[in-house]
Amino acid sequence: MGRAHEVRKKAMAATNAAKTKVYAKYGKEVYLAARSGVPDPNMNDGLRRVIERAKRAQVPSDVIKRNIDKAKSGTGENYEAIMYEGFGPSNSSFVVECLTDNINRTVSNIRSYFTKAHGKLGVTGSATFGYNHYAVITLSGLNAEAVLETLLMGDVDIIDVEEDGEFTTIYAAPHKLDLVKDTILASHPNINIEEDEVTWIPNEYISLTTQEDLDLFNRLVGFLQEDDDVQDFYHNVQE
Repeated sequence: MGRAHEVRKKAMAATNAAKTKVYAKYGKEVYLAARSGVPDPNMNDGLRRVIERAKRAQVPSDVIKRNIDKAKSGTGENYEAIMYEGFGPSNSSFVVECLTDNINRTVSNIRSYFTKAHGKLGVTGSATFGYNHYAVITLSGLNAEAVLETLLMGDVDIIDVEEDGEFTTIYAAPHKLDLVKDTILASHPNINIEEDEVTWIPNEYISLTTQEDLDLFNRLVGFLQEDDDVQDFYHNVQE
């Protein structure tokens, strides 16, 4: 289906982003996971998995510990997850996922970013109808045939699997992320999980053909990258 390269490219771009932004992103996720259950990764599977992803992104242990301790103390912020959909230059589309302690501030900022890029916010479903919402697990050390056999034996349904060189990428419903990963690791504990995430993948990509549109697109991307309330964003522009 030709998506594996785009998924890995996004993962590499996230890894190469400003360290403070990456630390803040995973810090919030660790904090929320710790608050939602027992603040101990040995007793909280959700927290354990967030910590695993944070470590793959090279988040220092002290950042992880600090946010767990904050959850234990009950002195942290009350974050709320919210998603925005909008349109940039040449009707490019964006899906923006946020964690915020002030919705009024966040929506005002997000709206202003689109406006400054000659775009606009859309209503719920206006952009996401052109995307697939997938759990994506990329691994090495196991080919597509072996992956399918393992998941079949475990009675785990998936949407698709791709093999691209040394990497195999599995696509599944978002709620099956942990089930797919745990089933694979139970039978093949020595394989390497390169990336596991729930993401939005556009059905089709578009190309921006003028310098003005490219400049506006890059401006909007820059705003979103710098905003601490933005956890992730997705778009349909072929880069």
